[in-house]
Amino acid sequence: MPHRDLITADAIIPALKASTKKQVLLDLSERAAELSGLNQREIFDSLIQRERLGSTGVGNGIAIPHGKLAKAQKLFGVFARLEKPVAFESLDGQPVDLIFLLIAPETAGADHLTALARIARSLRDPVLVAKLRASRDPSALYALFSQAPISHAA
Repeated sequence: MPHRDLITADAIIPALKASTKKQVLLDLSERAAELSGLNQREIFDSLIQRERLGSTGVGNGIAIPHGKLAKAQKLFGVFARLEKPVAFESLDGQPVDLIFLLIAPETAGADHLTALARIARSLRDPVLVAKLRASRDPSALYALFSQAPISHAA
C-alpha cells in the first residue's frame, strides 16, 4: 500500500506546536477526527492505550503512534513535523520531532502491521528524514510521502 493511500495533503501538519507527548497525541487525534469523522476522544484513547504497552517512539526523533477503532472504515494517517522536539519515552531516549499517526479499523489485522512496517521502513531512510525535517511546506511534505519508495515486502 503506497503512502499516498494512507495520507492526504490535508493530513500534513508542517509545524505542530506542542510541548508534551500528551498534547501531541491530542492535536493529532483532533486532526484525525476532522479528516475521518471519527470521535476525537476515541482516537486519543486508543493511542493512549497503545502507548501504555510501550512507547511508539522508534528512535532517531521519530514516533509512529497507532490505534485501532471499530468505527474506522479504512487505514489512514496524519503526519506532523513538530516545531520543537518533545520527550516521547522513545527507545533511544531522544525527543521526537517527526510523527506519523496511523489509525486502522479493528478488523485490519495484517494490513495494519504491514502499513506500520512500511512507514517505519520509509522513516529509516536518512535522506527522506532530512528532507522532512528541512521542510515546512505542507505540499512539499505531502509530495515526499507520495513519492517515497515503498518496499512491497512485508
